[in-house]
This record gives sequence, structure tokens and C-alpha cells, in this order.
Amino acid sequence: MKKIDKIISPIIGFLIGVFFLVILWSAGLKNNLLFALPFFFSPLAFLGMFVASFLGKKFLIFYQGGKFLLVGALNTFVDFGVLNFLMFSTSIFSGAGYSFFKALSFFCSVVNSYFWNKFWTFEQKETGVIKTSEFGKFAGIAGIGFALNVAIASFVVNAIDPQFGVSEELWSNFGAFIAILCVFLWNFFGYKLFVFKK
Repeated sequence: MKKIDKIISPIIGFLIGVFFLVILWSAGLKNNLLFALPFFFSPLAFLGMFVASFLGKKFLIFYQGGKFLLVGALNTFVDFGVLNFLMFSTSIFSGAGYSFFKALSFFCSVVNSYFWNKFWTFEQKETGVIKTSEFGKFAGIAGIGFALNVAIASFVVNAIDPQFGVSEELWSNFGAFIAILCVFLWNFFGYKLFVFKK
């Protein structure tokens, strides 16, 4: 496991815990024990990166895939954290307001994704340098992912009534989760093969 991975993976785990705390707090779960979440996810992320690094000795895709998965988890929690903060601070859980909030939360996660994936997951050597053409390609892949993400989430939330007695608030999160799952593979292979190819 590289030294940088030993530093970055617990930081990402800590940030995941912080955003998860925001999500739970926004949903009304206000327990002081929740403040331990960042300290739980930090070593968990380190352990996951250790396993990915070990498997990556045989197949590089496992190493990059592990880093992408960790960054993807952070992006997911950034997306959900921003979405939940906006929904619960305005009490808007559906309609055009929800679609706008979902677009904004996805945009925040894409900006986060670009920097972590460029400089850590796919290890671009020119640290601190953002190429216009590279960012354009990234924006293109992310733009398609964005359209898919918002369309799928909005369809689930606005076209399908909450199922199985689930509340409108939980159904809104379910729609966002389904959208994230659908876009995950598109983003990984788009970034790996088109944007950050070596």
C-alpha cells in the first residue's frame, strides 16, 4: 500500500462519516453517538484500501477500482448530504424543487469527484494542473452521468408513488440511491478509458 493511500483513505473515510452524520441529522436522527461515525468510517476506509492494494498487486483494476469505489462512496455521501440538507431545510421533497436540489447535489459531487479521481484514483502526474481539454472530457462524461442521475431519480420520485408504506422523505432518498447505482459503472469506465487514460 502506497504512503499516499495510507493518508488519503482514512481522510476520505472521515469525510464520508461527516456527510453521513449530516444526512442522519437532517432526517431527524439526533443522537450524540452519531458523532462517532467519522471515527468509525476512517479506519474502515483504510482497511478497504489495504484490501484493494493487496488485490491490485495481481490486477491493477482492483487497485484503481478500490480507490474509485472509495471516492464514489464519498461522492455518494456528498450528493446525499447536500440533497438532504436542502430538502430538510426547505421541506421540499418532490416536484421541480426536488429536481433542482438533486441537480445541485449531483453537481457538488461531480466537482468533488474530479479532483479526487484525477489526482488520487487515476494518479495524473501533473498535480495542481487542470487541462481544459481533460476537464472538458470529464464534464462530458459527468454531464451524461448528470442527466442520467437526475432523470432516473426524478422518475422514481415523481412518476412512482412511494411503495411499501415508505414515507415521501425516504422515497426521495431511495430515488437518489437508485440513480447513483445506475450511473456508477458509466462514470468509472468513462473516466478510466476516456478522461484519465494513460
